Amino acid sequence: MIDTIAFDADDTLWHNENLYSMTQERFKRLLAPFQDVATIDQRLYATEMRNLAFFGYGIKGFTLSMIETAIEITEGRIGASEIRQIIDYARDMLRAPVELLPGVCETIASLSDSYRLMMITKGDLFDQESKIARSGIADYFQHVEIVSEKTPDTYAAVLSRYGVEPGRFLMVGNSLKSDILPVVEIGGNAVYIPYHLTWEHERVIDESAGAGRYVTLSHIGELPTWLARLPAI
Repeated sequence: MIDTIAFDADDTLWHNENLYSMTQERFKRLLAPFQDVATIDQRLYATEMRNLAFFGYGIKGFTLSMIETAIEITEGRIGASEIRQIIDYARDMLRAPVELLPGVCETIASLSDSYRLMMITKGDLFDQESKIARSGIADYFQHVEIVSEKTPDTYAAVLSRYGVEPGRFLMVGNSLKSDILPVVEIGGNAVYIPYHLTWEHERVIDESAGAGRYVTLSHIGELPTWLARLPAI
C-alpha cells in the first residue's frame, strides 16, 4: 500500500519549460545576424551540457551558457548591450509568475488528507525555493528536497532519510529519465504525466525502457481516481 507520494515540481506541478523555450527563441533572434537558428540551438545545447558539471541546472546556469555561446558564435564581437539583454532575459524568467498546471491545487489538497506528500525537484536552490514559496501549495508538503541530480542513489538516500520503504513510495513526474526510471529501479512506484515540452537532456532514447513498471496518466487530475483503484494490502 502506498503511503508516501512525491511530486516533481517543474512541468509536473507548474509550467517551467515554456519559459526556457520562449527565452531560447529570444536568444536566437538576438544572434540571428551572426548564425542560423539551427546552429545556435546546437551550440547552446552543447554549452549547457558542458557546463552542467560546473553550474548545475536552472536559470543561472542557462544564462551563463547563453552568454558563453554568444561570445563563441560571434567570435568575441558580441557587445555589452547584447550581454545586458541576455541578463535581462534571465531576470524576466526569475520574475515570471508561478503558474500551476490545471488540476494541481485540487489534487494536492485532496491527497494531503490521506498521504504523506513530498516534493523532490532539482535545480538552482534559490530559484526553486522561490517558486515553491510563491506556488501557494507549499503547505501541503511535509518534506521538500531540492537535489542536484535525480539518480537511483539520490532517491534511495531520500527515502532512507525519511524512513520510507520503496514499495510504499510513489513518485509522480513528467520526466522518464529523472522522475520515473530511477524510482522503479530501486523498487518504487511511479506515475508518468508527460508535459507538452521536453528539454532534450531529459529525453529517453528508448521510451519502452521500464515498460510495465510504471503508469502513464494524461493529467494530474486522474491521480486520485487511479490511487483509489489500487488494492489495499
